Parts: sequence; C-alpha cells; structure tokens
Amino acid sequence: MKHSVKFILVILFFFHGLTYAQERLIEKGNEKFEAYSFSPAIDIYKKVLDKGYASADLLRKLGNSYYYNADYKDAADTYKRLVVEYTEEVTAEDYFKYAQTLKTLGDYDTSSLIMSKFKEITKGDGRANAFAEDRDFMAEIKENSGRYNIGPFEFNSPYSDFAPSFYKEGLIFSSDRDTGNFAKYRHTWNAKDFLDLYEVNADSSSLNSVKKLDENVNTRFHESTSVVTKDGQTLYFTRNNSEKSKTVKDNKGIVRLKILRAKLNNEGLWGEIEELPFNNDSYSVANPALSPDEKTLYFVSDMPGTVGASDLFMVSINEDRTFGTPQNLGPNINTEARETFPYITSEEILYFSSDGHPGLGGLDVFATKIKRQDFTGKVLNVGQPVNSNSDDFTFIFNEELRTGYVASNREEGIGYDDIYSFTETRPLEFDCIQKVTGTVRDKITNEVLVGATIKVIDEDNDELFSTITDSDGTYSLELDCNQGNFVRALMEGYIPFEEYIGVSDGKPKIIDFYLERDRITAGFGDDLAKLLQLSTIYFDFDKYNIRKDSEVEIEKVIAAMEKYPSLKLKVNSHTDSRGPAAYNLWLSQKRAESTVNYMIKKGISTDRLVNEGFGETKLLNECADGVKCSAEKHDVNRRSEFIILE
Repeated sequence: MKHSVKFILVILFFFHGLTYAQERLIEKGNEKFEAYSFSPAIDIYKKVLDKGYASADLLRKLGNSYYYNADYKDAADTYKRLVVEYTEEVTAEDYFKYAQTLKTLGDYDTSSLIMSKFKEITKGDGRANAFAEDRDFMAEIKENSGRYNIGPFEFNSPYSDFAPSFYKEGLIFSSDRDTGNFAKYRHTWNAKDFLDLYEVNADSSSLNSVKKLDENVNTRFHESTSVVTKDGQTLYFTRNNSEKSKTVKDNKGIVRLKILRAKLNNEGLWGEIEELPFNNDSYSVANPALSPDEKTLYFVSDMPGTVGASDLFMVSINEDRTFGTPQNLGPNINTEARETFPYITSEEILYFSSDGHPGLGGLDVFATKIKRQDFTGKVLNVGQPVNSNSDDFTFIFNEELRTGYVASNREEGIGYDDIYSFTETRPLEFDCIQKVTGTVRDKITNEVLVGATIKVIDEDNDELFSTITDSDGTYSLELDCNQGNFVRALMEGYIPFEEYIGVSDGKPKIIDFYLERDRITAGFGDDLAKLLQLSTIYFDFDKYNIRKDSEVEIEKVIAAMEKYPSLKLKVNSHTDSRGPAAYNLWLSQKRAESTVNYMIKKGISTDRLVNEGFGETKLLNECADGVKCSAEKHDVNRRSEFIILE
C-alpha cells in the first residue's frame, strides 16, 4: 500500500513538473510575442503544442505570430484550429485575421463566410460596415487591375529590400543585405536593427552603384523609410528608439520607432540629426512622407487617438522648421487594422498600404484623392499587378513620368522583400461624374422657359458654375457625384426653385423644374416667405447663428430683393411657448437680428431691412403655456416672416 501511495505521489509530482515546465515555456513565448519577436515566439509555441498542450490564447498568439510574420498558410491553419476547437472563445479580431489569411491564399469564398461571422459580433467597426455594404469589391479591384506594367528592380538582393524613395536621379531604399540576416521584414514597430538605408542611381547598370548612406544616418540600429526634400537638403527617416548607442524600450519591453530629420552639410554628409518633437518613448512614429508643397508631413503611428493597430497622421511644417499638432486622417482612411506607408503625389493623391480595407490579401496598396486636406474621398484598391495576395507596400509614383516603385514579399521575388518597378498605362479614375438633365417649364401653362438660368451650388453655399436652358427649355450638367450639390433654376418673373442631389453612384438623373410666376406684387403686409414658398428657417437649439440649410432659404429672399431694388422688408422671428416667455422674447430678437445681419453682409442695404422678435406672443394655435401639444403643433409657431413694407 505504501508503495502505491509513493507511486501515485511520484506521478503527481511528475505531471506537476510537466505542467510547470509548459507554463514557463508559454511565459517565455508570450514575452517574445509581446516584444514582436515572432519567429522565436513561433518556435516556443510549437514546442508547447507538440507536447499536447493547447488553449485558445496559445493558438491565437501562434496564429498572430504567423500572421505578422507573413506566413499566411500556417496562420490560416492555426486560426482554423482556434475557430473549430475553441468556438466560444473566438474574438472578432480572430475572425478578421482568419478571413485575411484565407483571402491571401486565394480562398475568397471561405473568407467571405468568416467575415460574416466577424460582422455578426461587431458593431460600428468600419471593416464590418464595408463588408455589410455588399459591394462587389473583387469586381472593383478587377476593374482597377491591369493598369501597370510591372518588372523587377535590378538592384534587389536575396535579403530584404523595400521602402524606395526618390532621391536625385535614383532612389534611397532600405535593406539588410550587408548583415546576412535573411530575416523577413515584418511590418511591425520594432523592426530589427539589421536594416540600413542605401542610395542607388536607378539608371546605372552597375551593382557597385549601390552604396550605404553615411554613418551619421546608418547606425547599429534599424534605419528605414525615408523621404528627401526637393532641394536635396533635408532627409526624414525612421530609426529605432535609442539613446547613447543603446535601444530604449517602453514599459512593455518594445523598442519603438521614431522619425528623425537630417540636413546635408557642405561635405555632402548628413548632419544636424534631430528627433521630431512628437516622437515618444511610449508609441511609434514612422514612415515619413511629404506633401507636394512640403508644408505637411505624413506619417504612421499608434499614438493616442489611433483607431486601429496603426493609423496615418499628418502634421504641418512651419516656416521656422517647427511643427504643428499631429492630426489623424480620420475613419475614411484609417480602419481598425493597419494603415501604413503613406505617399503623396504631385497631384495630391494619397497612396498607402492597408489590411483593413477590402483587398486581395495581406497589405494592399490603396489610393484616394485629397481635396484641401479633406480625406473623405473614395478609397480605391489600385488592383493587380501592383497588389497580390501577399504584402504589397511602400508604393511611390512619379506622375510626370507615370513610373514608380513598390515593394512586395510575393513568391516570385529573389529575396524576402523585393522592390519592383512599374509603368502606369491607365490612370485611376477618382472622379465620379453624374450627368443631370432636365427641362424648365411654367408651372401653370407648362410652357418651356428658354434662357432660364441653372446654377450649381455646393453644400457650403458656394456657386460652382451655371448654364442656361436652350431653345427647347432643356439643360445639361455634369456633377461630382462624390459630393452633395444644389441645382437651382431661376428665371425673370418667376420664383427660384432648387433640388438637392446628394452623394450618388453616378447614374444619370433627370430633374424637371416647374417654376411659379413671381407674385411679389401682392403688397404691403404680405409674408414674402409664403409667397416664395420658403422652407422653415431653423436655428440650432438655444442658438441664433444662421445654419447652412437656412442660408439657402434666406438667399432666395436676397435674390428677390436684388431683383426688386425698391422692396423693403421687416424680418419677424417667433418661438413656441416652451421655455420662459422673457427668454423666448430675447432669443427671437437675436434670431431676427442674425437674419438681418446675414442679409446685410450679402449686400442688402440696411435701410431696406428692419427686424423684431415676438417670442411666444403671436402663437398660431392653442399651444400656449400649460397646454399639452405635440412637437408638430409647437413647430407651427417656430417661424420666421419676411413682411413686405413697400
């Protein structure tokens, strides 16, 4: 009996020792994972799995390690096991990364099924919303494909070559060719310290033309992703966070990235190297790019305010070389996944890489047209062959020559990452044009109105252009369907009328106008608002500034006063009975004054306008204090009047 007890105790201690050993291995693997050292983490996690130990967390971290190491086949196999064996513990990000790996492997049908699972358990996620739109993204990508002739870059090595940037007659790019590391660039924050920056004359036929930048730039740390100003005097580049020849880690043990700036000295060397002021030891700032006027720096970061794993930001560069406050480019560009490697062309087209926007797999290159630093335009996948089912990134483009470079880890390359040259044969079509046609007629007689003016006005109330109706009373317009516009019809002797056209898919639209004859001759005491059939002029709650939608209506009154120079008006403002009577009286007076002031600023003489606020003193129905009324009934009393004085 004693021998049995001893045997049982030995077994228990044996299994306890095994469990403890596995736990120690997992802890070590987690340390490597948290430090973005994915290859060592993979080796450790596989050892644990081989010994028969598995969990949802272990499979998740192993799958993510494969994913960030661009080993999408093993990542897909691992995620599949996670989804099948630990269904109740699968997270939204697990589903998304699994769908991405399947897409990279060309299994688009299964990828869509997994994205459906992702959509089911997420709310407000931009990636899920894009999927829910039920757009045929593959058809869109196919439509954008075939626009590039792509070929190899003759200066690639068997190692990792990527991040080209234009410099003089050639390029600066990043590589680990002189270190013999054979380590794939992992697109993570702590890329290893084997990467250096190289310069090459792209037109040279000699491989000897490839040379390292000077030792002021290249150190024992990682240097990558650069951009040089047009005058060749200033270099922005990425480097590991370091101090006194040692790397600096954050509180998670991660070596972050920073952007540095260097100036070219009289000896032709880069000097005066300085950190940018918005760098930080707690997050990464990397991948610099300049706007065409070089007054704005674009970059990628995971700083506070980041939507996903990494976001694109911009910051103004002041004339004294100081910087403004970094701004996130917003949710139209940035997703909950990775956005990185920005590049801005001379025509202000932003190219970047992402695995959050719908693509072919891994990182894809996307493009969007910038308008006055507005980033709400359509984001387009540039298609094959620039994009593949692997990682495609660090896209640069010379719009004058229609040539450029991109890096990829696709299988046909000679190294782990390779640079490819390309020529664009057909530009991307960013502009969406909607054709609008119609006829302008008299509302009573149905007679066509020849020479009627058709104005196109944007949402900021700025007139874009105008045309007139032809001998048949018809007109034709071409509008930007990526923005909302008002189409307004005007004719001497008639009341102006307009229709709003929002963002559309570009399908042709017919708008026929039926104008009423001008009835302004009514006389003293008539309300011009009723005669012009104005929509209600609303103010924001508890405010008296003129809203954009109200400006449109007031502009119609201004047009009538310009047409009839002798016309004088009294602007009356009324409120409903909700709120104190004294306050309502004050608020209505301020609103009446705001309306008049707006009209004066638009050129109407002060002697043609008076104003008065009546508060709740002239209600049109029974909805006085203490009377229970619906919101609709109260709205009847909230009105503006334009009373004809003469």
